[in-house]
Amino acid sequence: MKRTGIHFLTILAMGLCLTLTPLDGRAQNSNTATGQIKESGNEVGKAGRSMGRNVRHGRVLRGGKHFGKHMGRAGKHFGRSTKKVYKRVVA
Repeated sequence: MKRTGIHFLTILAMGLCLTLTPLDGRAQNSNTATGQIKESGNEVGKAGRSMGRNVRHGRVLRGGKHFGKHMGRAGKHFGRSTKKVYKRVVA
């Protein structure tokens, strides 16, 4: 009984520590022009990985579809960064 209680408290303490630890994803600010450019690059990497994974398994059309979706998101991020820089320079 005593051992079960100690085990439970240890797991509870570890869970609280992990829950209250800030995550890196929440700390990043991708709302800046630089953040948008970085997100665009990450999205291009995801595009290549998803296409390669699908083609390796013989799903060429599905790989092309996922590649196009990721590249579209990359373009969206790049366009947002361009807009932010343009507004800062002109305005």
